[in-house]
Amino acid sequence: MQQTIDIAPAQVRQIWALLGQIPDPEVPVLTITDLGMVRSVAPYGAGWVIGFTPTYSGCPATEHLLGEIRRVMSEHGFTPVHVVMQLDPPWTTDWMTPDARARLREYGISPPQAHACHASELPETVACPRCGSRHTTMISEFGSTACKALYRCDSCREPFDYFKCI
Repeated sequence: MQQTIDIAPAQVRQIWALLGQIPDPEVPVLTITDLGMVRSVAPYGAGWVIGFTPTYSGCPATEHLLGEIRRVMSEHGFTPVHVVMQLDPPWTTDWMTPDARARLREYGISPPQAHACHASELPETVACPRCGSRHTTMISEFGSTACKALYRCDSCREPFDYFKCI
């Protein structure tokens, strides 16, 4: 009797790995899986369905990222692919991996410091990603992108972005 082997779990892991190579265009040291934007990967008929949540519904990078998902899937023979936008629940910084937060800091962006459900305001103190000092001053609630605020370290005097809790 010939045994049937289900290859879908191995393919799902391979797809997650491939999607984990797609960088976020605004913060290129992070990928869409680091950010938790890929919500699911599942076989569907002869193809695949990818659940995707953008960081916010008006994110200008959404179409680019959807195109990158389709391109990567196609280049590796995972077709047809259907990307399902999942806007509920909305994306939150809570979905970021611990490694992503560490890489943000190494890149010079202070990572979110609280759970999003407790983040109605910017935190009183934000650690400088360069020297670690908590003696920092907010310069603007809006940084280089809508998801960041601009701070300056009062110790090393360097400006830096803080990735807001969303």
